[in-house]
Amino acid sequence: MTQWEKNLAQLGLTLPPVVAPVAAYIPAVRTGSLVYTSGQLPFVDGQLSAVGKVGAEVTVAAAKEAAQLCALNALAAVHDLVGLDAVVRIVKVVGFVASAPGFGDQPVVINGASEFLGTVFGDAGVHARSAVGVSELPRNTPVEVELIAEVR
Repeated sequence: MTQWEKNLAQLGLTLPPVVAPVAAYIPAVRTGSLVYTSGQLPFVDGQLSAVGKVGAEVTVAAAKEAAQLCALNALAAVHDLVGLDAVVRIVKVVGFVASAPGFGDQPVVINGASEFLGTVFGDAGVHARSAVGVSELPRNTPVEVELIAEVR
């Protein structure tokens, strides 16, 4: 068992199947030593873990958990393309948070993804990041996360 598998197991998680695209894109693409994932939603067994805007229908805690699920789904896309054993480091995370008016804790929400990636990959999971508040996201999801990974 690899270290990333052990770290996932300690969290009680396994990599899910790659979420099928809902539009005209692919889950991940490699160029050179980088893998870019498409934006991932917090799907669990084909269902969103939460819907609505953060700061209204969705709590910060639920949104943070959704961000972790998005990151898990992004790792599944990377794994399907190149295998997580090839990951050298997570370079960048971009998180979008569907925000109720006046909500300003987008960085706290996206910490769900960042902290998760740090737990899975250790120092190689520490990354640059953007956390952006938006008025709407696909399927009324509260969070969407994409990442860039450097690979061997």
